[in-house]
Amino acid sequence: MFQHSPVNLQALRAAFETFRSAGPFNHCVVDGFLDAGVLQHIDQEFLDYDSSKWFCYKNPIEDKKALNDWNAFPPVTYSLFEYLNSPGFVDELSSLMRLRLYADCGLHGGGWHCHGPGGNLNPHVDYSIHPKLGLQRKVNIIIYVSPRLREEHGGHLGLWAHDEASHRPGALVKEVQPLCNRAMVFDTTQNSWHGMSRPLTQPAGIFRQSLAIYYLCDPPPGTDQRGRALFAPRESQKGDQQVEEIIRLRSGVETSQKVYRT
Repeated sequence: MFQHSPVNLQALRAAFETFRSAGPFNHCVVDGFLDAGVLQHIDQEFLDYDSSKWFCYKNPIEDKKALNDWNAFPPVTYSLFEYLNSPGFVDELSSLMRLRLYADCGLHGGGWHCHGPGGNLNPHVDYSIHPKLGLQRKVNIIIYVSPRLREEHGGHLGLWAHDEASHRPGALVKEVQPLCNRAMVFDTTQNSWHGMSRPLTQPAGIFRQSLAIYYLCDPPPGTDQRGRALFAPRESQKGDQQVEEIIRLRSGVETSQKVYRT
């Protein structure tokens, strides 16, 4: 479908110049990530928030909607995910990461993501080992596509330091505003605690929309075998045994489905 790359590869390469020096874990922010025409189509194609097609996560540690069904993606969205999984783009990202990466064509945990009123995502580290492929999750790319979302609406992506004593997030080091056509690229293997640092206060009809795609690598010896995300309580939830039990169940492949919705 695309006559040229829908991704601004020059901007991506430039952003990677600071990737390894950024903290609290390796990351970079890429503004103008998508071609303007492609972005416009993606925004127009994004699934309505009230659609019954969404898979809904709604519990005290996460409140969001997601969909990774290729059959539900309209043409431009479908083509963009196909491009992001293509050998050419994966080779480009592998070169920037200096590591052989693999696409996950099943978009496990990826696809469309949307937060509406009350949207929440507690600090968490992503799953370590893909539950079907056995490869390690290594790189996240999150592309924000909400043209009406403003600074005052919140929904910022927070990056937390790792607390070695508690094995949980420590200080909030950085916040990234979810500006439209901004992409966040980060290494998920460095105790990479991330989540929503500011509550959503957007007016009716404005949502925090994003596209998420993840890349895998061969797992080094001793890699954590966790197959689901590990969450942490917010300050107001510390000591809450119900929240701690939800976190425990959410981190297990066999038990996570019990608490996606509570």
